[in-house]
Amino acid sequence: MVEPLVTPPNDLMPALDREGTGELSPYQRLSQRMQDVTGDRGVLKEVIREGAGDLVMPDASVLVKYSGYLEHMDKPFDTNCFRKIPRLMKLGEEITLWGMEVGLLTMRKGELARFLFKPRYAYGALGCPPLIPPNTTVLFELELLDFLDSAESDKFFALTAKQQDVFPLEKVLKVAGTEREFGNYLFRQNRFHDAKERYKRASSILCRRPFHPGEQGQIESAKLLVFLNLSFTYLKLERPTRALVYGEQALAIDQKNAKALFRCGQACLIMTEYKRARDFLVRAQREQPLNHDINKELKKLASCYRHYMDKEKEMCCRIFSPLHSSAVQQN
Repeated sequence: MVEPLVTPPNDLMPALDREGTGELSPYQRLSQRMQDVTGDRGVLKEVIREGAGDLVMPDASVLVKYSGYLEHMDKPFDTNCFRKIPRLMKLGEEITLWGMEVGLLTMRKGELARFLFKPRYAYGALGCPPLIPPNTTVLFELELLDFLDSAESDKFFALTAKQQDVFPLEKVLKVAGTEREFGNYLFRQNRFHDAKERYKRASSILCRRPFHPGEQGQIESAKLLVFLNLSFTYLKLERPTRALVYGEQALAIDQKNAKALFRCGQACLIMTEYKRARDFLVRAQREQPLNHDINKELKKLASCYRHYMDKEKEMCCRIFSPLHSSAVQQN
């Protein structure tokens, strides 16, 4: 991945004051080779790295890294590049800079682009004192890491329960998939409680869907992914009983699923149900003999079981030693 811009490129470095010389400023020079996005040259674009897939949709939530520069400053006045994972922002609600929203709608996943925003599309005639002077053109560099099209989800959740039941299967699967992707994003941020809520929304959509002949396979495949996510999330939340429930629901769909067997084994190990843990983990190993995580968990299980047996022996010795001593004394 291309590293976000820390300082502007050479042709944007601060130039000597050229007022009255007729020479172009750095931003003026840059603008000559940029694409006019809006038709009024209010938003200009230069692609640094091409993206792939569909363009961002108007109702999407975007995962974007950005840095904003004034013309004669070599450090950004605004950036989120210090964050490991940027905050997910919904277009039309959480992005306040008009030019940024316009620019994002021209981008594809993985794209890195540079934009010039004229005052009308940036901070206007007043600017944003004391940082942004009045009537200022600003440069923004945007890297679109990912986006989620939530338009279908918004439409679905605005329906009544009866209307949701007759929603086309293809769209139901898309809504459930979007909820799951939101959950995945939250999970990567270690926001496990929020991720769980998203996964449960996806699960409720799929589980209450009255499927018709020929639809079961698609619904079960989607449910399997969500149950696996929920099982893993409950492990992260240190709730092994719930993790086991969802792991077993995944196994009801695919009894040889190595991930489900592994999650169930992990949950049973935490609950000190060693025999059940071994059964699940051995079955998982049978499906994926070379899986490092499964083999590591089996070694951990063996160690925990030895420690448990040692404690049991020690306890028995403490209980029966006084009785043995008393019997010897009586004799």
